[in-house]
Amino acid sequence: MYVPPAFQLDDPDAIRRLVDDHGFALLVTCAAGVPAATHLPLLHEPDPAPRGRLIGHLARANPQARHLAAAMRENREVLAVFQGPHGYVSPTDYGPEGLGPATVPTWNYLAVHLYGVPRLMTDAGEVRAVLDRLTARHEAGRRSAWSPAALDPSLMARMLDGIAGFEIAIARVEAAARSRMKAAV
Repeated sequence: MYVPPAFQLDDPDAIRRLVDDHGFALLVTCAAGVPAATHLPLLHEPDPAPRGRLIGHLARANPQARHLAAAMRENREVLAVFQGPHGYVSPTDYGPEGLGPATVPTWNYLAVHLYGVPRLMTDAGEVRAVLDRLTARHEAGRRSAWSPAALDPSLMARMLDGIAGFEIAIARVEAAARSRMKAAV
């Protein structure tokens, strides 16, 4: 991601908050020169330090599951993109005088790109733990929270067979807080 120095977001706490608050990410992989992208919820875990890891799952039938396996075998990075609030900014938004005659429209945004080599989970218990954690995160605060434990065990076993759980050890972080968004982080 191209981030001019004035818009670089270097605050680890602000980056973590953005990833936690906007956990629906775009997972990007590339295999044989063909990019693939899937939108999915990911959880950030702070350990192992210093950057932590992402955990999630996707359908085993999704071709991107094979991309993750190839990236793991080849020790190749994948990319998870998290986007925060964003919006168009007109020169008129800066007031009647704007910022001078060179003021042009722009786009304010918050974005975090996390890179790392994936690891596919092979243990059904580990994949089940990912399902439990994702569900608990997104059911929190609901009047009648649902849990995967409510499913018939044979149905859960079939579901687990169709899911590819994964983790991404975060190797690199790029983050941008464009324009006035930086103050809001």
